[in-house]
Amino acid sequence: MSEITISEDAMRMIAQFENLTGAGARDCVVDDKFDRILFVINPGEMGLAIGKKGASIKKASDAFGRKVEVVEYNPDKVQFIRNCFLPVQVMTVTFEEDEDGEIAYVEVRDDDRGLAIGKEGRNIIKAKKLAFRQFDVNNVELKQDEEEEDEFDDDEL
Repeated sequence: MSEITISEDAMRMIAQFENLTGAGARDCVVDDKFDRILFVINPGEMGLAIGKKGASIKKASDAFGRKVEVVEYNPDKVQFIRNCFLPVQVMTVTFEEDEDGEIAYVEVRDDDRGLAIGKEGRNIIKAKKLAFRQFDVNNVELKQDEEEEDEFDDDEL
């Protein structure tokens, strides 16, 4: 597992988040592209982080002046990657090595592909950033259905 370096700013944000929600955070990533802050929450503390009817996470978003998103940490990298995609139900997560390092291939139901990718790719980018920081996974990709690929190839002819 990689050594995570947390900047002073990130440490301050984690402390503020913990004070606002009561949930412990083990990592914080500022995503300027999507104007959000991603927190990796200690296992079992998602309820605290979100709060009743989302009150805690809304309070944190208001305090930071940008959207706050939370992912529950899990020492099992397959489960952690599944958590990155919630509420999408992930069917399988498999890993392969290439010259750039480890790649996670995530399979979701066809109906959930759009939600798994997210607007402008924000959900898949979140999974990539967090999987890399927590487990040195170099990339996260959604699996294509082989049938879907075959149909696409037939349409090309």
